[in-house]
Amino acid sequence: MQLDWGSLRRAEPVSRQFGFDRGVPVDRYYIEQFLRKNAGDVRGRVLEIGDDSYTRQFGGDRVKRSDVFHAHAENPLATFVGDLATADEIPSGILDCAIVTQTLQCVFEPGAAIRTLYRILRPGGVLLLTVPGITAVSSKDDEWSKMWYWSFTPALIRHLVLEAFEEDLSTFEVRGNVLTGVCALQGIALEDIRVEELERDDPEYPVLLCARAVKRAG
Repeated sequence: MQLDWGSLRRAEPVSRQFGFDRGVPVDRYYIEQFLRKNAGDVRGRVLEIGDDSYTRQFGGDRVKRSDVFHAHAENPLATFVGDLATADEIPSGILDCAIVTQTLQCVFEPGAAIRTLYRILRPGGVLLLTVPGITAVSSKDDEWSKMWYWSFTPALIRHLVLEAFEEDLSTFEVRGNVLTGVCALQGIALEDIRVEELERDDPEYPVLLCARAVKRAG
């Protein structure tokens, strides 16, 4: 069968902004599905990275206190600032939930970051984690380009999470397929494809990796 390359036979991507200039990047579809499914975990004292938009969207009035962690003090929303791999300024055992989406690729020691998250959760607290698999990286003009160290595989994220959390209290998901992988690399937006194309998951083409991990109570 002869392949019809169509408009994708090109060395320049459709978008160099992950698709933000066209609409919503495809990974956001998977991220929000994951958080919506686990919205009941977003409660009590919640920490999110960068801002508290997902905390507000999925936690609502179940959230009693919202904290924001950021790498730079210039962020006016930040209640904690620093390197998530250490984060000694955050007391242990204070959080009911940590929402950490698309962050660990910018942490040089992601395993240490997960151990930090385990430490700062209360017993019974929940980590909701997503990381990129198939992805472009930030452009050279983006502030995160110098900190974008990693992309992840299902085996790697499982290994890193289970270094800190117990296996019977951890679940993992692989989202995406070859088409949405191409979309992620090309910057093709959610508005450019159909929902049924997003919903077929093929673990050999991981666009987004998700983990839900609970710190054992008692």
